[in-house]
Amino acid sequence: MPIKSFRGQIASTAIDTISLHTNDGSIGYRIVKLQCVTNQPSAYDVEGIFKIYKIPQTVASITADINFSDPTLLACSYNTFGNQPYEVTNVTTIFDGEIFNQDIDITYVDNGGNTRPMNYYIELEQVRLDLSENTVATLKDIRNIATP
Repeated sequence: MPIKSFRGQIASTAIDTISLHTNDGSIGYRIVKLQCVTNQPSAYDVEGIFKIYKIPQTVASITADINFSDPTLLACSYNTFGNQPYEVTNVTTIFDGEIFNQDIDITYVDNGGNTRPMNYYIELEQVRLDLSENTVATLKDIRNIATP
């Protein structure tokens, strides 16, 4: 199946939603690539935490905490950028077995004392779902929304 890519810039303590749902839920997605870079990599010190969730988020839920036990977390990226070229750290984790068929929410927080925005690039592999896979993916999302 084809790869769909999304890119954008997100402000600190903000949420972006990528609309992926379909009327019948027959198309699923899997994250295959996630890259982040601040808007001015060598100008400021940045400690950014970028996360992708499979259920809607609220501004109150945006934190710098990363919890791999959270079943709604699909991917995260921890990025530090300093004002010197040698001050760069990127750690990205993608839970690549996870297939979802609903919208995803992206959150970002700059934990380094600045409020610089972060650029992101995401690639999603499309996966055709049969009726039973569609039902399982949708029910998992509904369950996670009902009991966060």
